[in-house]
Amino acid sequence: MAILVDGQFHHHQLQHFYQATQRRQPNAQADALAYECLTMAMHNVSALDSMETIENPYPIVRSAIVAWYYATYYAAKAMLAASSGTDPQTHALAGKVWQNEIVTRGLARSPFDLSITGIAPNNVSTVMTALRGGNTDDLNTEPTDEDMAKGAVYSYLKGTAEYEQWRLEEIVKNSREYQQGGFTNFRSNAAKALRDDKLNPAHVNYLVQAFRYRGKANYRDAIYLSYGQDNTERLRQFVSDLSAVAGAFSLMAAHYAAKRVIRNDWADFSEDLKENSKFPLPFDLGQI
Repeated sequence: MAILVDGQFHHHQLQHFYQATQRRQPNAQADALAYECLTMAMHNVSALDSMETIENPYPIVRSAIVAWYYATYYAAKAMLAASSGTDPQTHALAGKVWQNEIVTRGLARSPFDLSITGIAPNNVSTVMTALRGGNTDDLNTEPTDEDMAKGAVYSYLKGTAEYEQWRLEEIVKNSREYQQGGFTNFRSNAAKALRDDKLNPAHVNYLVQAFRYRGKANYRDAIYLSYGQDNTERLRQFVSDLSAVAGAFSLMAAHYAAKRVIRNDWADFSEDLKENSKFPLPFDLGQI
């Protein structure tokens, strides 16, 4: 992701991307929520920027992942507040609403727009074939250029879709309909219909992937971030990449929000933060 956002999220590029975005009807409460969430996102990005200067990344790498995730989560919530004023209270609901209000409307800049709606196996296979277009790179090789980075991102999107398939299939297996049908797998048309009723409305997007990654890093993979062979240099790069990606996503959210809130209030928000924030702002709101 850090390779794919590099050089693609400057102010002028985002201004051009959102140039056709219409200002919504005044909604002071929704604007206040957008400002609050943007401040939370920027605080987490600033934390990541500060972590980049720490010589030994091992004590802070898991905290860096958490900061990256919450920068992403609150930036997405800022976009939702700016979009419709909605305030989802769970991570899963935030991912669902963000899909409907931001991704499907073309309001997320690449690569944050990648998603799959309808995660039945056949559809996932079709979408991935179209996305890849012959790209065979995956997560097994550390990417060094844009094509390899895209291949890795596609692989993680597919992996997340397959994880969500498995998770939802387990819910179906525990359902009354599945058990009363006497099914033991999804090979029959009737069992497959039960499964696909659950999979076809489901989706995966950047927020869903971010939530999954935060969980993996905090729980399943945690030992590899604190024990074993010395990966200090790679972890330094990792923390730097987390900062770059969170910063790009949060800047995107800020540009979108600025186009939606009450016109003259954005300058007041920018000046207020510049004067009163107790952490270094990761980007200049006055340029938005």
